[in-house]
Parts: sequence; C-alpha cells; structure tokens
Amino acid sequence: MNRIHVRNFKSIRDQSLELGKLNVFIGGNGSGKSNLIGVFQLMNRVVNQELQTYTGVMGGAAGILYLGRKHSSSLQIELEFCDGPHVNGYQIELVPTEGDRFVFKREQLTYQDKLRHAERPFEVQLGSGHQEARLKSSAENIAQWVRQDLDGYRIYHFHDTSANAAVKQIGNLDDNRFLRPDASNLAAFLYRLQATDRTCFDNIQETIRQIAPFFDGFNLSPSRLNSDKIRLEWKERGSDAYFSASALSDGTLRFICLTVLLMQPELPAAVLLDEPELGLHPAAIVLLASLLQMAAARSQVLVATQSVTLVNQFTPDEVWVAEREDNASVFKHLARAEVSRWLESYALGELWEKNVLGGRP
Repeated sequence: MNRIHVRNFKSIRDQSLELGKLNVFIGGNGSGKSNLIGVFQLMNRVVNQELQTYTGVMGGAAGILYLGRKHSSSLQIELEFCDGPHVNGYQIELVPTEGDRFVFKREQLTYQDKLRHAERPFEVQLGSGHQEARLKSSAENIAQWVRQDLDGYRIYHFHDTSANAAVKQIGNLDDNRFLRPDASNLAAFLYRLQATDRTCFDNIQETIRQIAPFFDGFNLSPSRLNSDKIRLEWKERGSDAYFSASALSDGTLRFICLTVLLMQPELPAAVLLDEPELGLHPAAIVLLASLLQMAAARSQVLVATQSVTLVNQFTPDEVWVAEREDNASVFKHLARAEVSRWLESYALGELWEKNVLGGRP
C-alpha cells in the first residue's frame, strides 16, 4: 500500500499518509498510534465481510466514529496500491444506522495507468446501502488485486504470555498454513517449517540463540497420545530434558514469536505490530530492529512503539511522529534534513526522548 486517507476513525479526524516499506510510529500515550494500526484491522475485517461483527465488538458505530455520531456523520477510508505505473484504489464510506451499526454509503474501486496520463482514474462502483463489502464477490480484476493485499493485513499481538495463553496450549497439527496473530499455532507452524524449509527453520533457531544462549533447539513432534495434536517443546543446552513453553520467560517467548513471524519464508502483504518491544531485553530490541528491517525488504511493515531503544535503530525516513492537535491525531513523517544536525551527536530515539522530534514518550 502506498497511500491511505482516513476520515473520522476514532481519534483520527482527517489524515493522509504516504507509506514506505518500513513505517515506525512513535508518540505518547493516546496520540493515535494504535488507532492508525486499527484502521488496517478494520479494512481486513471489511474485505472478509465481517464489518458488523467488528462494529459490535468495538461497541457500535458511535465508539468508532471520531468524537461519536453527533460529530461525525460518516467514516471514510481511501487506499491506493501502486505497481509501477498502475495504480489501484479502494474507497469506502460508512454511515451509522439507528441500531448503531454501519452501512455502506459508497464502495468503489479505481484504476489508473499513469503512463497514459489519464486525467481521472477509471471507477467501478460497488453500490450503496449494503451491510457487508461487495469487494469479495466482485469479478473486476482490480478487486482481485485489492483483495489479495488487504486479506494479508494482520495485526500481531504476542503480549499474552500468561499460564492460559494460547501459545502455551496443545493445538491442532494441521493448523499450520500461516502464523496466527496471537501465535496460538506456533508449534504447528514451526513443525511445518521444520519439514518444508529446514534452512529457514535453522536460521530461526540460531537467531533465538543470540538472545537466549541456553536454548538448544525445538523438539517438535505430534503428541504420542493424539497424533493430530502438538505442543511447543524445546531443549536446553547441556540437558537431556525437554521443556514446554511455560518454562520460558515472558520476554523470551515473545521474542521467539516475533522471530518466527519476521523470518518466515512467505510474509503476509503487510505486518502490523503494536508495541512489539513489550518485555524484551534491550539486546533483544536491537536485534528486533534488524529483523523488522529485513522483513521490510520482503513486505510492508508498520510498527507502533514506545521504545527509545527500538527507535534508536532507525533512520528518520522510517519514522512517523504521532501527536494530538486540536483533539485529533496528526501524523508527521520525519525528514532527514529536519534532524540532520542533531544526528551528528544523538541517535533518533534520544532526540525523541529529549522532545526534539515531538510525540514525547
């Protein structure tokens, strides 16, 4: 995705962003970083015809619209995808109903070939008044490209490492097509990688050892009691015993999940992470930055963070600052020229900490 324009989504009143391959969003609590990540979650649910379910979970249309329905009459999102001179677009406008749900006031696709210097993009109207998106059922070629992109947008949260966390439980062996957003199928996904891409699997293990030197490797096999089930197990160096995920520290388990996500051979169209640094050692955060940059060479990556250590690893061209102005979220893309004289003496995260960049943590 190259451009996104959002109107009236939670704290975002009206913002247009030109996105790169790696986009790191910084700012204080309540600045709107997580809300921007949430836009992509909404669009993923829209394309999968789950708008009404999403609206209900979020407490209704009033809880999604900027300052509620009395202030915002509709929610509008415009997306633009560029492939060389070809520009595909998808636009929706949602209006609240009396039942505090949403219906489509407008849903359309656009296409433009910039080599032909078309004055206006070609438009395909998908109608109005419907409750779920018609994008999925459209036979237009443009729809196919947009669907493929948006269907791969997932927000990954590996924050839950409690005793009842899904990643620590036994799971289905055949749940291995893609890594789930909460890593609940981590064991099954790794088991498939071990069988189909041993080089990738070994690289993942070696990366984990850089942060957890005690880690010898995974022990992945179907349950002896039920061959359709599998649980995450690993071996400690110098020991013949095998341990479950419950024996890992919270930070180590989260780092393992992040490593598998970012080093997997086939990344989704976009990787979205909200505060991935939670519970990580500073050395793990530095390595995480490298993993994010490598992943951005193969996919689009969007990260919201509060970590000065993580931001220290990036360049101004990769960083956006989120702030509240007039009770609305504003996103400013840093330019190297703005902070070049400061970068001679300070890292980017240090400038953020000193409030040179704004969006003070």
